Amino acid sequence: METNNKENVCEEMVFTSIFKANSTTVFNYIYYKFGNEEKAHDAVQEAFVKLWENCGKVSPEKARSFVYTVANNLYLNVIKAEKVRLKYADKSLKTTHESPEYLMEQKQFQEKLERALDQLPENQRTVFLLNRIDGKKYAEIAEMEGVSVKAIEKRMHLALKTLRDQIHGI
Repeated sequence: METNNKENVCEEMVFTSIFKANSTTVFNYIYYKFGNEEKAHDAVQEAFVKLWENCGKVSPEKARSFVYTVANNLYLNVIKAEKVRLKYADKSLKTTHESPEYLMEQKQFQEKLERALDQLPENQRTVFLLNRIDGKKYAEIAEMEGVSVKAIEKRMHLALKTLRDQIHGI
């Protein structure tokens, strides 16, 4: 399906603007699924390469959705080959004036939270992190995932319920 719009994804300026507007959020979306920075970069790069290869078939209005779909499909192909878990980088402890007891409790809570997030189903974890870390709205997440806003609301509800049950005091 050729586009008859004046703007075309094959034009370098249009492609560049699509890349600049979406590459970071696509990266974050895939990173939360992969839990691996290198794989997320690879998926984003491959998704934009596929967009460029199919630039004549994809209208600028559909480019964002196309990139998310391709990146998600790449993710699903990798999942078939291996089990991927979300990994969190240890943040170096900063020198603070907090008591050792507080620092120990904070570390224990962080570990408990990470275990609870790791145990969430992938779709709930992704929705939770996109909403709470990246500040994405449910409608944006629904578009990325290719599901309804109601489905995203349900996933978030289940994620929060599970986290509350597993981590007392949140």
